[in-house]
Parts: sequence; structure tokens; C-alpha cells
Amino acid sequence: MPQRAKIRARAEDLRQGFEAVGATRVETAVLQPAETLLDLYGEDIRGRAYVTSDALRGEQMLRPDFTVPVVQMHMEHGAEPARYTYSGKVFRRQEDDDSRDNEYVQVGYEVFDRENPAAADAEVFDLIRGAVNHLDLRCATGDIGILKAAVQGLETTERRKAALLRHIWRPRRFRSLLDRFSGRVAVPASRVALLAQDDPMDHGFADIGLRSQTEVAARIEALREDADAAPIAAGQVALLDQLLNVRETLPNALEHLRDIAVDMPAITEAVFCLEDRIRALAARGIDVETLEFEASYGRSQMEYYDGFVFGFYAGARPDLPPVATGGRYDALTRVLGQGREIPAVGGVIRPGLLVLLEGAE
Repeated sequence: MPQRAKIRARAEDLRQGFEAVGATRVETAVLQPAETLLDLYGEDIRGRAYVTSDALRGEQMLRPDFTVPVVQMHMEHGAEPARYTYSGKVFRRQEDDDSRDNEYVQVGYEVFDRENPAAADAEVFDLIRGAVNHLDLRCATGDIGILKAAVQGLETTERRKAALLRHIWRPRRFRSLLDRFSGRVAVPASRVALLAQDDPMDHGFADIGLRSQTEVAARIEALREDADAAPIAAGQVALLDQLLNVRETLPNALEHLRDIAVDMPAITEAVFCLEDRIRALAARGIDVETLEFEASYGRSQMEYYDGFVFGFYAGARPDLPPVATGGRYDALTRVLGQGREIPAVGGVIRPGLLVLLEGAE
């Protein structure tokens, strides 16, 4: 059987498995409105998506994933609770590595249920794990919600916290901002010179580029506020670094995070949520004693997740992307729900990688 036919057949098997446990099959358009994706991810998405346009519908993107259109569909006319499954191609631009696929099949399972988020997390994880458990894969879990709670609890300006939260999914930029906000790195000389001027906008030039002079003036005012703000205390930065460095089995990670929460009470509720999830996973027969937890996991590729995150990897093939990933994205339902929201969690599998790894056994 040709490789593509094998992948389609494997995808159909996975999707039927999700239907068998109560998921409704859904379809989404291959072309998605670019405006929605740009609002969610900013201009960075252009570097990862194929963009096109027409006179009537404006700018469009080839579907970079299924989660956003499925959330939109559910928030417009979905019942509660709801479980969905889907299968189809997604498209990602590749500019640095021509060995990575720029189009591939995804099969997913999504849960919208406000009754028991910890149980829904465990349900999705268990179903995805069950679909790939015949392979010798390494599993990693994490919780973006704990890191977000830590940032929100910092004793600094709301503008600084917003900047850090915006760049949680860009670790280098996050670290750069944290170093600057804590005084570890000096403010660039060009910025110091700009802020030293009595009126930087008194230049007599016309607007140049995409930003208006009003927007530039607002940005300068924000920079002045930041320059006047006290640095984030070294102790708080040290606690944040401790949190980011947590990488242990789930029970040990929970104990470590409890210790950090004594001095960083902002994460207490998020740590309670982790504890609830551990119990829910154990109730489904998952060996939580050996399950890995990494506090930094998911920060470089899961930018709409805001809670539990997980991934399955082929340890013998570190060159391959994750075979399956997933996580919680409650905030996404708030953004796309126009005032409505519902806790939501989901996961996706790449059947092409399953076929590849199964053939190598």
C-alpha cells in the first residue's frame, strides 16, 4: 500500500476510535481567515503559515492547525458538554529545515466541558496515550498555568507583567525582558538618549511607516513608565528561575512546587489544580509515579495553551517532531467566544509519524 494511503487509513482508524468514545466528527475549512489568526498570534504567524488572499474574502491562511476553527465552531453553536474529533491536513512553512514536512495529517480529540477540568485533562491524555502506547515513546507533561500565575504574581507594573505573559511562548525574549525588568541588563543607550529628550515628538517629520505619531507617542510614554518603575526583586526572579527549572516525576515535582508556593503564593491555586490532575490521571490507571513533569514544557510550540500540556516523542528518533501533543486552552475560548467561555482541552496525533515508526519496528 502506498505511504499516503497507509497514512489516510491510519488516520481513519484513529478518528473512528475517538468517535467510539463519544466524539462527534467535524470538518473545518482548509482556508482560514487570516485576521483571526493574526489577532491571536500576532505577525509571528506569518513566518509559519502560508498566506493568500482574494478580492472578496481578504487575506487567508492555509489551516495551520484545527484547534482555532474547532473552537470558533463550538462557540458559535456547540452544545455543552461536547466532544469532537477531526482528521485532515495542516500546513506549516519550513524555511530552516527542508527535511520537515510542510503539510501533514492531524487527527484530534477536543473536549469542551466545565464540570471537572482535571477529569477532562486526564481523559484527553489517556485517550491520546492509548492510541500511541504500543510504541516506545517518551512522554513529557507540564503546566503553563503555573508559570502564568507566577508572572501575574510578580510585584511590578501591569504593563511589565503583560509583556512577560505575551512572551511566555518565546523563551529567549521572555528571559531578555526578565533580565531588563530586574535590572540584570542595562537599558540600551539609544533608549536612554530618547527618554532624556524633553519632547521626542517635537521633530517636524511626517508619519513614516505603519505607526502613527499618536501611537509612537504612546509607546514613548510606556517606555518612560517602565524606566521609572522599580526593578523586580532579585528574590522573586530567583523563585521564578527555580520554578522554570523544575523537571522531575509528577509526585516529586508537586512537592517541589509546593515548597516554591510557600514563598510565591500566587501559584498556590495552580498547584492545587496540578494535584487534582494527578489524582484524575491515577484514577484512570496511569502510573503517575513515573510520569515526567517539566515546568518549562510547551513554551516553544504551544502558544494558545494556558494550562496542562503534554507531548509524546520517539526517543530513538530525536530528529522527529512530537508524535502527539495536547493541552488545555481555556483562554482561547474566551477570546473567540465574544463574551462566552468554557473550559477546553484537546490533543492531536500525527498518523504519518505513527506509520513511520510502526514500519521501523
